[in-house]
Amino acid sequence: MATVKGVSSFSAEQEAQALRKAMKGLGTDEDAIIETLTKLNVSQRQQVLITYKSTIGRDLIDDLKSELSGNFERVIIGLMTPTTMYDVHELRRALKGAGTDEGCLIEILASRTNAEIRHINENYKLQYGSTLEDDIVSDTSSLFRRVLVSLATGNRDEGTFVDEALAQQDAQALYEAGEKKWGTDEVQFLSILCTRNRCHLLRVFDVYRVIANKDITDSIKSEMSGDLEDALLAVVKCMRNKPAYFAERLYKSMKGLGTDDSTLIRVMVSRAEIDMLYIRREFLAMYGKSLHSFIKGDCSGDYRKVLLRLCGGED
Repeated sequence: MATVKGVSSFSAEQEAQALRKAMKGLGTDEDAIIETLTKLNVSQRQQVLITYKSTIGRDLIDDLKSELSGNFERVIIGLMTPTTMYDVHELRRALKGAGTDEGCLIEILASRTNAEIRHINENYKLQYGSTLEDDIVSDTSSLFRRVLVSLATGNRDEGTFVDEALAQQDAQALYEAGEKKWGTDEVQFLSILCTRNRCHLLRVFDVYRVIANKDITDSIKSEMSGDLEDALLAVVKCMRNKPAYFAERLYKSMKGLGTDDSTLIRVMVSRAEIDMLYIRREFLAMYGKSLHSFIKGDCSGDYRKVLLRLCGGED
């Protein structure tokens, strides 16, 4: 359910020439750049990147960086980056940039599939020489660190089997680890929420509601705080409804004063070819306004234009 699907008949050479033309001489034709890059999908953009170099003898990324700036440049360079490498760059920025961007770490590690996490780990090590786990360990602390390390193994059960007896047991264990006792045994939450398969967890959440008489998310909110709370909530939300999780990330990035551009850009770039239509639908249902109208009201210029293209239509 992507908004950016790529084109069926395409000539990498023609698109490369169109991009060169948009940047050559005085001024830059930003509209042409937006038009070209948002009609192609990520693998087609990679073909253009190679063809640009072989037919023109220049590096497309370097050219784009020298012509563009600010958030608009960040979106365009994001679009030009292969999917896994985009996550790798974002994780590295979140860990080694100025201050740690915990929200980014949580979002990527809680929402990607095992296969995606495995590719991220391989490419991270190749690109930076250290493992993602080592960098997480050196940059975060306590139980939050342990949740991230667990998620970064990409070792969640991806089956669909629901063991009813185990579901009862897990729900009871969560209840006893939190609501029932003074203090919280957070490790119990980690080991169940970070390893069980999705179908099983959805059953656990249902049983939990009966036992505890409240939703698991309410218990997490009352029992925990800070980054650990955010991480476990993200895991629960991604298990229940991933597009709704991303809709909330987008909403929070734009509501109130100022915009969290890093989150807005990352979600728009990374989900445009996966589930943007579903995210739009959830956004409208949850907030009563379209994602399109939110972006329109929150951003301006070429940055707004390119994000609206990634968003697709108005709902």
